[in-house]
Amino acid sequence: MASEDLYTISADWLKSLEVASSTGDSSSFVSHFLSDGWFRDLLCFSWDFRTLSGSEKIHGFLSEVVDGKPRLEHSGLRDFKLDDHTANAPSPFELLGPQDIEGVQGAFTFTITKPAALGRGFFRLTQDADGKWKALTLFTNMQDLVGHEESSADQHGLYEGRKMTWEEDVHAKFRAIEADPTVLIVGGGQAGLTSAARLRRLGIRALVIEKNSHVGDSWRQRYPNLTLHTPAYQSSMLYSPYPTTFPKFIPKGQLANFLDSYAVNQELCIWHSSTIGSTPVYDSSSARWTVEVHRGDRKVILNPKHLILATGSGSPRIPSWNGMDEFQGALYHSDFHKNAEQFRGKRVVVVGAGNAGGDICQDFVAHGATEVTMVQRSATCIISSSAAEQTHFKLPFPDGTPIEELDFRNNSMPLAFLLQLTKSGGIQHVKMLDKELHDGLRKVGFNLTWELSPGSGEVGLDGFLFGRQASGTLLDVGCGKLIVQGRVKIKQGQDISHFDKDGITFKDGSKLSADVIVLATGNEPVMKTTRALLGNEITEQLPPEVMGLDSEGELNQTYRPSGHPGLWFATGAFMISRFFSKHLGLQILARELGIA
Repeated sequence: MASEDLYTISADWLKSLEVASSTGDSSSFVSHFLSDGWFRDLLCFSWDFRTLSGSEKIHGFLSEVVDGKPRLEHSGLRDFKLDDHTANAPSPFELLGPQDIEGVQGAFTFTITKPAALGRGFFRLTQDADGKWKALTLFTNMQDLVGHEESSADQHGLYEGRKMTWEEDVHAKFRAIEADPTVLIVGGGQAGLTSAARLRRLGIRALVIEKNSHVGDSWRQRYPNLTLHTPAYQSSMLYSPYPTTFPKFIPKGQLANFLDSYAVNQELCIWHSSTIGSTPVYDSSSARWTVEVHRGDRKVILNPKHLILATGSGSPRIPSWNGMDEFQGALYHSDFHKNAEQFRGKRVVVVGAGNAGGDICQDFVAHGATEVTMVQRSATCIISSSAAEQTHFKLPFPDGTPIEELDFRNNSMPLAFLLQLTKSGGIQHVKMLDKELHDGLRKVGFNLTWELSPGSGEVGLDGFLFGRQASGTLLDVGCGKLIVQGRVKIKQGQDISHFDKDGITFKDGSKLSADVIVLATGNEPVMKTTRALLGNEITEQLPPEVMGLDSEGELNQTYRPSGHPGLWFATGAFMISRFFSKHLGLQILARELGIA
């Protein structure tokens, strides 16, 4: 299709949509969708994240009365303009499935009347049975509040007419933050740092407390051979891509050092070796928290308006089996794996067949363990790094395209629709790329799955990433080959009965003798950490889950209202925090301005 045709199709459809929007005509607006089309809205029509599927639900949402007006009229989206000078200018697209879907996609900008804001949208158009171009998906996204736009860095490095140095300017800002932080962020990992950097650019005073003595220690303290399992360009930090000299899969130590420097370069106010003391208390009359922070050997009382929990993946999940205290060898959780070399020539059992289990098995093989056995207690969703590169990383993240444009395009896709496409056949292409690996794994007894639960449909890596925070997946960077070769043996199909002094006994009576047992059994849910920090009274007011998907396919509680005033959660992979930190910042800013 010629570029002129792409532009004409997009422009004509968008012009007609703007007429429907500016006149508040919900029926006309919805007529621009396929009957089974999808609409995803982030903050333009409500202060929340919404995904609607089908004409009836979309019409019902836009027709709801807000302050005496239907929602479409109340929000007042106007001034639609094709975004034809960016990487997301009108272009053809194809979605793989049992019947491939083709059409035209592109971005556009608009204004929002209430609140006064700037927005950006993204459409995917296909032809209906009558040959008319309709929206398969439409995404509307708030970009900035008018008069409070995200600032860019000072390009000149001049402070107060050269009367201040950079160091003096930063220290003055830190003193103001410490005296009265609007936001307290608990956790200085990538999600906490990203949120703090975003809030700073929005003019919001944010203080980060980090339990470790240095930013990045949460990575430094993990097992030695850990690297990111996603490529560097896909896992970049907000405002600050990694140096081009970094490897594709960044080692944990290099990442830790980068995060440390990121905190300095983004001028983030961080208290190290600091934790929450007694249970924080929220005063609804003043809309402030009272938080006791233990900063080294001092106790400091803070009264922020907002509390962001960016505490990461939770404490180690350590199952309890009878006889564990009788085992005479080394027994520890994968979070505490430090040195495989000390177990050279030993028999090793790793309980768990996910990413940590795979990495640690590789580490023991590399350091000369006599025998390495992986205990697979349930089926694993496994995809090789090469297949993931083709289907998940390289395709949506082509070289040279600004990461902000890629994040915008990728997040324009409703997650529920993405998983529906995968279930309806999209996963078959991914599986074919790994056919040799999967066949080899099956031959040695490794159990594979692409379903979150039996019979629920094959959702693959995306479903596990968003539905389970990647629990139950193995993004294979070499362990799969070791399993196929027999260098890592598999014990599968039997539950553990008990431990004894020599190793593990299974419920069928079989045994595994070991000198070392590593429990690669994952981490506790975020809500368990939340309960420990905030106590039962507040935790009971919250929905039961952070992350995972709600009934519409949006992330539970994450970067959106939590269910308790002044409480927010920031968690998830780099790409999630990089994009959704803006929405978190806008919601906090709107509350500070009294418009939400």
